[in-house]
Amino acid sequence: MRDHTQLNGLALAYVGDAIYEVYIRDFLVEQGLTKPNQLHRTATHYVSAKAQAMLIKALLEEDVLTDEEELFYKRGRNAKSHTSAKNADITTYRVATGFEALMGYLHLTKQEARVKELVDWCIKKVGENE
Repeated sequence: MRDHTQLNGLALAYVGDAIYEVYIRDFLVEQGLTKPNQLHRTATHYVSAKAQAMLIKALLEEDVLTDEEELFYKRGRNAKSHTSAKNADITTYRVATGFEALMGYLHLTKQEARVKELVDWCIKKVGENE
């Protein structure tokens, strides 16, 4: 078994992006949304770089993350990427990459209960801001 804690931030973010997206898609379908256009538009409130940056900042401000989780967020945030978001500035994109890296780390280290806990927290936080 590979030691997933040694992966670089971008590899963690690659996995975390997909994992978080699946949780959000499941949530939206469970809410009764079924039209693809409606699903996509609503999903962006949760999965866009801007939304993820807002969520990780709130997680940090409200002291929700453990010290170890913060380290993996920072690993992703500080990773040098050769791509950028279409609809976000570089700072927002890097912060969002950190969010995704955290999700990837938790998933790859089999901490699914914690992933679910954080995703549920994020869903609630987005609901409060709408």
